[in-house]
Amino acid sequence: MTLRLVLADDSLLLREGIARLLVEAGFEVVAQAGTAGELLAAVRTHRPDVAIIDIRMPPTHTDEGLRAAEAIRAEHGRDVGILVLSQYVETTFALRLVADGEGGVGYLLKDRVEHLDDFADAIRRIARGGSVIDPEVVAQLVGRRRTKAPLDDLTEREREVLGLMAEGRSNQAICDTLFLAPKTVEAHIANIFSKLELLPAPDDHRRVLAVLAYLRG
Repeated sequence: MTLRLVLADDSLLLREGIARLLVEAGFEVVAQAGTAGELLAAVRTHRPDVAIIDIRMPPTHTDEGLRAAEAIRAEHGRDVGILVLSQYVETTFALRLVADGEGGVGYLLKDRVEHLDDFADAIRRIARGGSVIDPEVVAQLVGRRRTKAPLDDLTEREREVLGLMAEGRSNQAICDTLFLAPKTVEAHIANIFSKLELLPAPDDHRRVLAVLAYLRG
């Protein structure tokens, strides 16, 4: 099934360029928007699978895009996935984006999107309810000082696995990255769920909650 997208960015040239690339990748761009207001109206009209949103939009170019993303989540829930694009690493914004723990969200840095296939894969994962966080954002969040938390009980390998989960990697991708057997990765993930005291639930939901704990940690 072709995924339907709404694209919001105040730069017309950048917006058109992204739209063409997405169409070439097999998506349908059903609407474009240059302001947060236009974005909200487009989402209500077209009910896309994913809304791709620039954080800084008119009139103040601060967090209008993020506030629009929060409004879309409040109005449409997980029916509309959210992918926020930013020029900068803004960890506070990243935490706000994933605060409800429901998944179907992503935060990527524009300058670090180097391969169309990876970008397209991130959109598809978000449409399926996954979370995709740019590794640079993850790195800065991990580097922050923190008090004693359940994350402190994780082993170094479990932290690596959880960090890759935060980037939206599948179990197989984690296996390939860390050169581990599938059963080993499954065991690490089970330990992570246990140490973070995540009660039995659908694995997709627990992955999101684990990533949220990781980012907040």
